[in-house]
Amino acid sequence: MSWTDFYRRQEILEAAVRLAARNPGEPLALDEVPGAEEHFGTEENVLTALQYQWTRTLSGRLRTEVIDPDDADGLGDHVDAVTRAWRAAVDEHADLRAVLDGACERHASLRRMHEGELRMLAVTAGLADPREPADEIVKVGHAFEALLRANREENTRRRPMIGHLRRLLAPSA
Repeated sequence: MSWTDFYRRQEILEAAVRLAARNPGEPLALDEVPGAEEHFGTEENVLTALQYQWTRTLSGRLRTEVIDPDDADGLGDHVDAVTRAWRAAVDEHADLRAVLDGACERHASLRRMHEGELRMLAVTAGLADPREPADEIVKVGHAFEALLRANREENTRRRPMIGHLRRLLAPSA
């Protein structure tokens, strides 16, 4: 792929996000994005490329916030660092996240990539061990992501993140 092709693909992806952000739950109309069918072929391929962009953004933010997990003092530091990284990525790329959320149920490949993201969040936050079964890590990641989303949307009094997360993950008595 030449640099010209690379930049053209980036322009197509940006145009696809702008178009899809108008109604993120609807399938992407590739015929309305010049060059999308030629360069990507299918909606799933466009969305996979967008998911890859999101994953790069989020993982870069995570690396910035959690430079060395061994240097952190306890679970709260990890959770707070991942929270800051996730919020910064969503704030910077809200339309991209909305488009991916709207399309996730339409394509199995996006669901698998999202599950990888959930595992990354749970493990990086220190809420799960990478040696645990993948489906268990995904469950923890889902709970953590739901909390991140709820706290982001909630403008009322905030509870400390770690205490609320522990209550969600603790078995009920």
